[in-house]
Amino acid sequence: MERYICSICSYFYNPEKGDPEHGIEPGTTFEELPEDWVCPPCLAPKSLFAKEIPNGSFTN
Repeated sequence: MERYICSICSYFYNPEKGDPEHGIEPGTTFEELPEDWVCPPCLAPKSLFAKEIPNGSFTN
């Protein structure tokens, strides 16, 4: 599963873990997150996340 990183605070959204504190079950892909989901630490919107690519860098 692909991980996404917040461009503001560097929080990783890991779909294998989800975001249980905010009702997001493990196995929920980034694309399946509700449009109003925000970064747990800094409250940035989904649009400020970038997808991790295999070489360890990121793309938005």
